This record gives sequence, structure tokens and C-alpha cells, in this order.
Amino acid sequence: MSDPAKVRRHAERVRELVASVVRSQIKDPRLGMITITDARITADLRDATVFYTVLGDAVAQADTAAALESAKGLLRSTVGKALGLRHSPTLTFVLDDVQDQVKHIDDLLAAARNADAEVQRLAAQAKYAGEPQPYRVDDETDEADETEEADEATDVKDTPRGGETR
Repeated sequence: MSDPAKVRRHAERVRELVASVVRSQIKDPRLGMITITDARITADLRDATVFYTVLGDAVAQADTAAALESAKGLLRSTVGKALGLRHSPTLTFVLDDVQDQVKHIDDLLAAARNADAEVQRLAAQAKYAGEPQPYRVDDETDEADETEEADEATDVKDTPRGGETR
């Protein structure tokens, strides 16, 4: 197993090398507006996955994928020579659909915001189905009970010999 820092450095170097070769050496007309976004390499440095995005529709993405597949040998030999490893890593190209996922998440968030605004609008106009206070509170009877208890307490204190009244 290799050092994780070494693996990260090699992955970054693979990304830079592939981007450089795609920009300067590959002259395939099928290659669209491509950006190499990331590269990951296994711990044994044998397999590398290169992520890319393409500006355009599905046809441009398919054409770019075909162009990268046809240039895979040139890219692998360039990466192998530049890295100086015993074995050149095999390259796998994966279309990075982060932009599509970001757009989907933004659409979901916008829908959630609209739903929240609708709930707030409905809540502002809402009225209670029954009474505002669903539990009966007898304020008058509670006050009357408190005054009776207070009267009884004062009666006990005012009477001579512990509660006898005249």
C-alpha cells in the first residue's frame, strides 16, 4: 500500500497531465468543450479514474466520450512516462454530472420554498375550527374557590379557642 499523501499527489498529477494532453495533443473533432474536473487513483497506483464535464447536449457528451476512448492509449502512455511508475495506470473516463445534480437540487429547493410560502400564506388566513381555547377554563369558579378558602382561613384565626364560633 502507498502513502495516502503520495496517492493524492499522483491523482492530482494525473488530472493535470490528462488536461494538458487533451488541450494540446488530441486533435479529434469529436472532442467538445471539455473540462477535466478530478482524478482518483487506487492505492496500488494501477487504476485511475478521470472525471470530466462537457459543455453541450447529450450528443456532444457522447462524441467527447468516444474521442476520449480513442485517445486512451496516448493518454495512458503520457501519464505513465510522466509519473515514472513501474506500471502505467489504466485510465477510466467518467462523465461528471455534478452540474445536472446541482440544477436538480436547486429545483427541489425552489419547490420547497414555494411550498413553504404557500403554507405561510394559508396559515396567515387560517381560523380555529372551534373555539380559540379548546379547554374550558372557568375563571369565575376558580376565583370564587380562592376567596372561600381565604375566608375560612381568616375565620379560624379570628375565633377564640380554635374554631368555635359564637
